[in-house]
Amino acid sequence: MLRQVIHRGLQSFFYKLGLFVSRHPVFFLTVPAVLTIIFGFSLLNRFQPDTDLESLVAPSHSLAKIERSLASSLFSLDQSKSQLYSDLHTPGRYGRVILLSKPGGNILHQADVILQIHRAVLEMKVNYKGYNYTFSHLCVLRNQDKKCVLDDIISVLEDLRQAALSNKTTARVQVSYPNTKLKDGRSSFIGHQLGGVMEVPNSKDQRVKSARAIQITYYLQTYGSVTQDLIGEKWESEFCKLMHKMQLDHQDLQLYSLASFSLWKDFHQTSLLARGKILVSLMLILLTATLSSSMKDCLRSKPFLGLLGVLTICISSVTAAGIFFITDGKYNSTLLGIPFFAMGHGTKGVFELLSGWRRTRENLPFKDRVADAYSDVMVSYTMTSSLYFIAFGMGASPFTNIEAVKVFCQNMCVSILLNYFYIFSFFGSCLVFAGQLEQNRYHSIFCCKIPSAEYLDRKPVWFQTMMNDGHQHTSHHETNPYQHHFIQHFLREHYNEWITNIYVKPFVVILYLIYASFSFMGCLQINDGANIINLLASESPSVSYALIQQKYFSNYSPVIGFYIYEPLEYWNGTVQEDLKTLSQGFNTVSWIEQYYQYLRVGNISAANKSDFISILQSSFLKKPEFQHFKNDIIFSKAGDENNIIASRLYLVARTSENTQREVVELLEKLRPLSLIQSIKFIVFNPTFVFMDHYGLSITMPVLISGFGILLVLILTFFLVIHPLGNFWLILSVTSIELGVLGLMTLWNVDMDCISILCLIYTLNFAIDHCAPLLYTFVLATEHTRTQCIKNSLQEHGTAILQNVSSFLIGLVPLLFVPSNLTFTLFKCLLLAGSCTLLHCFVILPVFLTFFPPSKKHHKKKKRAKRKEREEIECIEIQENPDHVTAV
Repeated sequence: MLRQVIHRGLQSFFYKLGLFVSRHPVFFLTVPAVLTIIFGFSLLNRFQPDTDLESLVAPSHSLAKIERSLASSLFSLDQSKSQLYSDLHTPGRYGRVILLSKPGGNILHQADVILQIHRAVLEMKVNYKGYNYTFSHLCVLRNQDKKCVLDDIISVLEDLRQAALSNKTTARVQVSYPNTKLKDGRSSFIGHQLGGVMEVPNSKDQRVKSARAIQITYYLQTYGSVTQDLIGEKWESEFCKLMHKMQLDHQDLQLYSLASFSLWKDFHQTSLLARGKILVSLMLILLTATLSSSMKDCLRSKPFLGLLGVLTICISSVTAAGIFFITDGKYNSTLLGIPFFAMGHGTKGVFELLSGWRRTRENLPFKDRVADAYSDVMVSYTMTSSLYFIAFGMGASPFTNIEAVKVFCQNMCVSILLNYFYIFSFFGSCLVFAGQLEQNRYHSIFCCKIPSAEYLDRKPVWFQTMMNDGHQHTSHHETNPYQHHFIQHFLREHYNEWITNIYVKPFVVILYLIYASFSFMGCLQINDGANIINLLASESPSVSYALIQQKYFSNYSPVIGFYIYEPLEYWNGTVQEDLKTLSQGFNTVSWIEQYYQYLRVGNISAANKSDFISILQSSFLKKPEFQHFKNDIIFSKAGDENNIIASRLYLVARTSENTQREVVELLEKLRPLSLIQSIKFIVFNPTFVFMDHYGLSITMPVLISGFGILLVLILTFFLVIHPLGNFWLILSVTSIELGVLGLMTLWNVDMDCISILCLIYTLNFAIDHCAPLLYTFVLATEHTRTQCIKNSLQEHGTAILQNVSSFLIGLVPLLFVPSNLTFTLFKCLLLAGSCTLLHCFVILPVFLTFFPPSKKHHKKKKRAKRKEREEIECIEIQENPDHVTAV
């Protein structure tokens, strides 16, 4: 009883709303247009891109950021970023270049050319306010001699050049890999500076026979001042230009350059590349909506309403964007998906209102017809819009740990609200004016009076075709002229009979089993998309650089800083064994190992604290080859006693080309050890900020949104008109969501912020299209389930087909945007639309004929009513026999 009261109350409310809109159409047309103009200007004046890529795509709250703060408080990260090598996530300003020799060549034989390029970088000048700055003015300085920090591969190349100048063979300058001995006696790790290495067979010291690539990084100092940052940005820009020029001058080498701004620039490049394609997409949607709303009947055809419906969603999106920028929002390329998301939901409301208009009685005044359409459609559209708002509202909640996802969901909430307002106001007003034209028998395109049938009979065929109002098609069997709409006609006369055919149903069941199998198989192979190149323009310098880097420099993981943050008895044999155990399996760059080896070689005993620290300070750290280890130890003095309160060493793991996954596994193994070992340590690399619990952070929004929608549907079981409608809706949405998730995984789509947003949208897109179909079915009172599903498809199939076809056609231009981000968007939204269409037109029409709700009680009620009606007619005939005679 409560369900009927709520439903009738909502229908009554929307009927009155429709009457109110139909009586004041100019007001409801003007207010949205004025809002769009106001907020549209703010969009132009306040547009500002977001340049902080880390804050957008890295988890906002992660243990890695806490570890970074702790590590930075012990040792300056700006001074140590040359040791803490990370591939694409190096903090601060820098310039990086990969020099690649031709296939079969040896990059070490071109040491002179590489050093010439190196000198050109050092001598490159940047002008700022009349002053020229070179790399020596901007570089990170070493503590011991205040010289610029340079990669050790430069020293190796200088040795090779000197050997060539003195007529020595290259073989006499021994280069080992990954650790090599430098001329000053230092042992240096060059695993990330030399790539594509072939070693001398059976060489004990891993001597290098040849190498394909060299990677050099130039680190700039970061003081935190705006001026320094501007100069650094100009230097990076000149560096990239210089590398492009050097590529033209040295055809025997391939040069790939990267700077700190490259990732952000190539991330933002997607928006620039997609601008033209989005306009093409809009034109295609406008064309599809216009054609699908047309009929041969020039009176009842509504092509302009389809066109105005799409424009309604466009101006509501412009208003939402203006509100976003007024509230100090910053644009990022992930927001490219909002126009497609908003269009997919908004045009569904447009086409449903058009279908609702076609279901109204033609003999009613146009204002009553608008009110009837509102009463019929807006209850369902309000429910689906509310679920959109709940899903994206949950995605914008504090539980979401990815800022890009949170910003996107906030914008979608505003867009959904404005879509809803603009459809019942702006588009409703357009529907009122179109209804008035139809009632007054005006042509739907030319807006002129339609001539009478007698007048048309005297005109040529082409004129009759253009001015045909469908009067000749109407018969006493078809009282509704709107049934001549080509989609409705196709569904009624052909498709409904075919899909409910008993011989088709087994093939549909087999098709669904295949669909479910592939979906399940894909769900077992989900990969997280922590790789930043998934969001960049596919032909950008950053992606080219990353692919070459992954191919030639993925033998070793990023350098992991191992920070011991509490005093430790380094001279104790047990502690030494624990440190060996922790570093086992790693390539280690450690002052501890070098110091222990120094003691063994010199046969020096340091079994107690005083001897250990005394020899360390007075002898070991004074040697030129070990002086750089001063930066890795923090001493404190209490009276005459010195203590080591903190120290660090560096660990490098052997990896394959799938470096990202292996680094995540490495982090997950190392971090728990810090809790159970007696040695208190933390591990850190700048890459960890982007990878730390990325899988959990990226999947949390869709889990929360799905749980929110599920909870709402369960709680409203006893408020909706029929509980089985919610039950079928939950099953359908789950099937579509898992199908999209599994199939996109099989299509090589990783779980990044774009794919997660598409999964949240899929939940709502499925509800948007399945809910009206299912609720019409469960409320139908025909004799059989087959007849009920036919009526449901006939009532809502046109709007579903119009919307999904417009949505899918609008996605096609995204395929031609050379960007990984838009490829992901295209794949996910294509799967969402296709799976929804498959369920609405193939799977549900067949499965609903097998399972509840049963229609037998409706049949019994109809039989009882028919019998009662027959009895009443018999009584009337018996009482009035003259009536029979008259008939």
